[in-house]
Amino acid sequence: MAQAQAANAGPAAQSAPATQAQIEALQQAVQNAQTSGDNAWMLVSAALVLMMTGPGLALFYGGLVRRKNILATMMQSFAMMGLVTILWAILGYSLAFGHGNTFIGGFDHLFLRGVSLAPNPDYAKTIPEQTFMVYQLMFAIITPALITGAFAERMKFSAMALFLSLWSLIIYCPMAHMVWGVGGLLNAAGNHIPSLDFAGGTVVHVTSGVSALVTALYLGKRLGYPKTAMPPHSMVLSFIGACLLWVGWFGFNAGSALNAGPLATSAFINTHFAAATAALGWTIAEWIHNGKPTALGAISGAVAGLVAITPASGFVQPMAALLIGLLAGLFCFFMVFQVKARFGYDDSLDAFGVHGAGGTLGAILTGIFAVSAINPAFGADASGKPVATGGIEGHWGQVLNQIGGVAIAWAISAVGSLVLLFLVDKLIGLRVTAEEESQGLDLSQHGEEGYDFNS
Repeated sequence: MAQAQAANAGPAAQSAPATQAQIEALQQAVQNAQTSGDNAWMLVSAALVLMMTGPGLALFYGGLVRRKNILATMMQSFAMMGLVTILWAILGYSLAFGHGNTFIGGFDHLFLRGVSLAPNPDYAKTIPEQTFMVYQLMFAIITPALITGAFAERMKFSAMALFLSLWSLIIYCPMAHMVWGVGGLLNAAGNHIPSLDFAGGTVVHVTSGVSALVTALYLGKRLGYPKTAMPPHSMVLSFIGACLLWVGWFGFNAGSALNAGPLATSAFINTHFAAATAALGWTIAEWIHNGKPTALGAISGAVAGLVAITPASGFVQPMAALLIGLLAGLFCFFMVFQVKARFGYDDSLDAFGVHGAGGTLGAILTGIFAVSAINPAFGADASGKPVATGGIEGHWGQVLNQIGGVAIAWAISAVGSLVLLFLVDKLIGLRVTAEEESQGLDLSQHGEEGYDFNS
């Protein structure tokens, strides 16, 4: 009897380890599937964000300048794709996401040391750190490229390259670390000034927009501005560029979820909704102001909405996104048509009026409309209930945190840009000569023309 019982128990006992192994294998398969899905989405998102710079921004800005400056303007965006990539690999990523202090990262990732194909749980648990690194690189590329819209048609190519290279290391990297880096001053998970910035309202748009304004003021106006008419030479190119920006922005915002889960869906929808209402808001305001709606107004409004929803995209409900977009379209229209005209500065392509103003508005509105049901950014209380995130949930103190983050971004961008402009001006000079400006930057800086009508 004992032998029979042992014999009968044998297969069951032997099958238990096999069953456990099957469970572990299934769990591993699920984990591998999640990693593969998240990694695929993040690589696509990285490509979408790069598309925002070239061809998106290059075409958008290129069409808005005069014909004699199209190649020079597009080259500025293209130069950032190359220069910032090299700087990011050598030093930038380490300064932004290495372990340092509250203001800037350290040198632990110098030359991408330690940035492997394994996940870095400090930032993204299901994708290789190299994927995270290259995704963040695309943000570092487009941010200084946005500034070029303010000094279009009048800065030397050499000065642009030096100024924006230094800017990316000295202004962008510290801001990225403060907002997104472990232990950063403005990191939402920290204990300093928890500022909510899902995809770069302060890091990208406030810094670039404020720096754009400072640069425009430092350089002075284009020859003949504002008496000489300087209309866009090709609204078709700008229209195509704006549409590419709209599509690429899904990678910009939804990709910032760092996975392919529900939060990415929320950010995706909010991005699209805000762009639509902002385009409508700007168009209506312009229709009332000028008597006609224009294509330039519609695409400018859409970009303004995309800018404003960027910090809020992963924190708000869809109806709030519609409202944020509408407010952004109206506010940025006011900044471009009223404030710019009143003060008379030559922000050539309205980099400040759209990105600086829109980013500031969006960051503050994030503090009002953020809800824990979308993103419990501040965790849960002792009972397991998510902590209130924004003002409409009763956490009005978050609006003050947002204002604090915006103020720091404004200060660093304004002071830092002014210092860098002064240094570059003294070293190699910033502005082309009057003769070179009249000739056009295509010929004077690059020895070629965008259009050859004689061939």
